Order: sequence, then structure tokens, then C-alpha cells
Amino acid sequence: MNTILRKSILGIAGLAFTGGVFAGPIAAHADTAHAAAKPVTATVQGEQSTIALNGEQTANVKAIIAATKKAGLPERAAVISIATSLQESKLENLGHLGDRNDHDSLGLFQQRPSSGWGTPEEITDPEHSTLAFLKGLKQVDGWQDMPLTDAAQTVQVSAYPDAYAQWEKQATDLVAQHWTK
Repeated sequence: MNTILRKSILGIAGLAFTGGVFAGPIAAHADTAHAAAKPVTATVQGEQSTIALNGEQTANVKAIIAATKKAGLPERAAVISIATSLQESKLENLGHLGDRNDHDSLGLFQQRPSSGWGTPEEITDPEHSTLAFLKGLKQVDGWQDMPLTDAAQTVQVSAYPDAYAQWEKQATDLVAQHWTK
């Protein structure tokens, strides 16, 4: 399904539905074999942001990378995942934040139980939440070659679709630093 058609369908279906579709069980057909040979490079868009990471955030980077490897996906998938988590939670595994929370969003990716991403316990498990994000990513036709912010936005359906781009350089650097460790 092409991107324009997907966006039209998602707009009609509503945001609550999209989380369930992308977290759902339809990703088995994704073709990612040719992406493994591509080197990881940052093709950054716009101004870049960076934050200093503490021990918990670094552990979450390593958990995202381990889950990406477990899913059999290349470094580019880890870069997209880490950039997404940097935007959504600053790589912090967020629990319920009360009134500061976006609905019932939890975890590294601010996924919602009510949208089908999993139970609160699953969503706050870094491996589960990363694998759920990656399952959605694999459903995006051509994710390997599209700008990071477009790939992340197609999975996340954020109110701020261009915000993911600002984290590409830091995410690329983190993957380069930790992928082989």
C-alpha cells in the first residue's frame, strides 16, 4: 500500500485505530533482507538536538539495539527506534504521568494500551515496546529508504510529525557506539 493511500486510510480510521493496526499481527510479509547491507549514516534533516544520557537511558539504548538484533533488523531500524524514543520519552521508560500524560501513553515510545500496543506491563518492558515498534516499522513500505522522520511518523502517528528528525544524528552516533558491544 503506498504512503498516500495509507495516510488517507489512517486519517479516516482515526488515531486510536492506528496504534492497534501497526501493533497488530500483519507484519509477517515485510522484506528487510536487502537493507542489512546498507551502512548506517545520518542523513539529518534540519537542526539537531542532543541530550546527555544517564545510566538508565544508556541501558535503554542497549535494550533497543538488542531487540532490533533479536528482530533480525539492520542498524537503520535501531537508529529509527532510538530517535523515536528520544522524541517520545528522552529514552526514559515512562509510567503513567497523570495529567501530564498523553492519554494512557507509556514506556520508551509512549505507546498506548488502548490502541493495541500491549498491556501496561508489556509497554513498559523495553524489549516488548521496541519489538512492537519494529513490527509496525516493518509494515511501512520502503521504510529502509525513507527519511527517518517519515518512517517514525508512519508508525507513531504523532501530532508533531517532523519532530523525530532532530534526533537522527544522536541516534546514529549511539547505534555506532553500541551496536557491536
